[in-house]
Amino acid sequence: MDTTRFETFFDAILAIILTILVLKIPQPSSPTPEAIFSLHTNYIAYLISFLTLFNIWHYNHKLLHEIDIIDNTTLWIYGTMTFVITLLPYFTKWIASNIYSIPAETMFGLIFIITHILISLATRNIYKSNPNNPKLRELNLRSKYEHFPVIFLIIGFILTYTIYTPGIYFCCLITVILWIIIERLIKVEL
Repeated sequence: MDTTRFETFFDAILAIILTILVLKIPQPSSPTPEAIFSLHTNYIAYLISFLTLFNIWHYNHKLLHEIDIIDNTTLWIYGTMTFVITLLPYFTKWIASNIYSIPAETMFGLIFIITHILISLATRNIYKSNPNNPKLRELNLRSKYEHFPVIFLIIGFILTYTIYTPGIYFCCLITVILWIIIERLIKVEL
């Protein structure tokens, strides 16, 4: 499949998800700083999900810009990832409303782990199906840093299931920040 057509489709889905995500943030009960601050878990959950979707968009734009065609395997991996990330607004709202709920924490964390795995699989498959593409070698998206975020997600799961229920929530925030830092480190390696 032509990557331009696929990118347009994927970009449209991300735009819809982002729109739904912002519409899930409740309005403050009154126009006071206290009422606005009382929604801080909603704002942080939105920030985590927004930055995740933005990073996915940026990463895919950079990756797909260097190739002309994606194969069926990559298409199915992205299809699965699309299914997973469309669940993000639902689980973002759930965790924002139930930050001390282990099931809400677990599902939020699983979305991040599954998304990370799918992005890694898609990247590996694109490299495998384009072995002679010099632009991909220059891009160097397969880095020694790429799995650091999963380590923090696992730490979040351990925290949530042992001593601090919102552990996954906060480790997802750290993970998103790590994805941004890793993006910069990969550029430095070039």
